[in-house]
Amino acid sequence: MRFAGLRTLFAIVIVAGLPQVASAQTVGFADAIKILAASCGKDITAHCESASLANNGIMQCLDQNQAKVSQQCNADRAVVAGLIQARLAAQAEAPKVCQRDAAQYCKGVKPGAGHILRCLLKAEPSVSKKCNTAIDLAGYR
Repeated sequence: MRFAGLRTLFAIVIVAGLPQVASAQTVGFADAIKILAASCGKDITAHCESASLANNGIMQCLDQNQAKVSQQCNADRAVVAGLIQARLAAQAEAPKVCQRDAAQYCKGVKPGAGHILRCLLKAEPSVSKKCNTAIDLAGYR
């Protein structure tokens, strides 16, 4: 029960602190970097100035200095990591969710190279809400 209350408070704080993410439910890498740069910029400068983006160096440095890093940065890092995982899961799930719509609206479209996705995007008004949501969560629109 106590954990649920903390989760709710945490979600409220995150939604207030990350308005661009609140409506997205997932986030791509470019947006994640923008969010973390805004939230963790001072912490990166203070504790990880010599770390690089290569090989996840900055995130590893922030992990190593977690006790010194601001609460907001630590909280935002956790949320962004969750949103990226959600995006990756949505990308894996979208083809399965949209299989029926693809069969119905994209007959004759050659699979591969994003042809089915382009077809589904063009057919958006006819495509099921579930498929459109999957496409949005996957970040394809």
